[in-house]
Amino acid sequence: MVGGSGRPCSPQRALLGMVAIVATVVAPCWGTPGRARAAPEEDQLSVGLFRRNAIYGTVGRAEVVYVKMSASSPSLVCMDLSLSQEEIIDPKFSWTGPDGTSLGGQGHVNLTGSGELVLVGFQESMSGAYTCTLSHRILETSAQEEVEVSNTYRFMVYAYREADHADRVSVRFTARGCKLEANARFVEEMKKVVENLISDLMCAVEGPWYRCHSLEVPHGGSPSELFVAFQVNPFAPGWDNLCIPRDCEDTTVRRAQKARDRIAEFFREQTYALKHEFHTIPFIHYVEGSFSVTPIDSCRPGFGRDNVAHWSCAGCCVVCGPGMYSPDSSVSCKVCAGHRAVGYGAKSCP
Repeated sequence: MVGGSGRPCSPQRALLGMVAIVATVVAPCWGTPGRARAAPEEDQLSVGLFRRNAIYGTVGRAEVVYVKMSASSPSLVCMDLSLSQEEIIDPKFSWTGPDGTSLGGQGHVNLTGSGELVLVGFQESMSGAYTCTLSHRILETSAQEEVEVSNTYRFMVYAYREADHADRVSVRFTARGCKLEANARFVEEMKKVVENLISDLMCAVEGPWYRCHSLEVPHGGSPSELFVAFQVNPFAPGWDNLCIPRDCEDTTVRRAQKARDRIAEFFREQTYALKHEFHTIPFIHYVEGSFSVTPIDSCRPGFGRDNVAHWSCAGCCVVCGPGMYSPDSSVSCKVCAGHRAVGYGAKSCP
């Protein structure tokens, strides 16, 4: 029988009360087998040679540049480092973007007269190859002639994000046996309670997963326990509506921390509720001190980690390249077989 103190119904009482009801329904079937339904310190990184916040090109080799989402790129300089130390006669610069069109006059770029390019408010769709051609004259003093020469420089620019941290929560509950329908029903109800706790934070609960084991306890028989795990991430539908555009990642981290604190407090209060709010302990109840949280790195849809291809940004979540996609918060991009036309940052495979 469930006792009460007259206080408003708390999440703890909701969960424990549900357990008492479920256990009571299943109790007459005791003994009958049931179905148990089961990142970097700076915003920009580069492999290339650079002066302060500038990256020089190299003839015959693409320079690799990583730009944090919504930030501006470093200056991409349309010449190599050695040429920048020389006097250049009548230089002309021509920049083209990943789609092969001229970058002159486009709103998301800043072009200087000295051939430097800055990409503003970088997004995943802006990733790709940026190419610049520098044409200039060389005076052949011995022959008193002018020779026009040109050099081409290529920059591979990728959007990246810092890794997000999902939380894997582990917790244990006592059970009357491992073959009761009450176990699966309890775990599903527990998920609903946790989801209600954090729904306003736009955090999602993945799982839960559980296993039931019989434990050998000295002088205590062989009790059964449910080992439950679920994952919490701050990307429930509508999460982006809570973002401040220039501070989205920090806002997301704060929401995840609030969700973690609420869930931890909920399970801490389970022990108090069992001792002070119930005359009869339910069959399924929380094992004191069993709550734990393990941070797990994750990448947002359209991004992933590849420590081989992107070794210079190994801790980053880099935009998925053409022919790749990532539909969830995993840490890797998948091959979209037969669809090389899929562009940067794909979240699905047609």
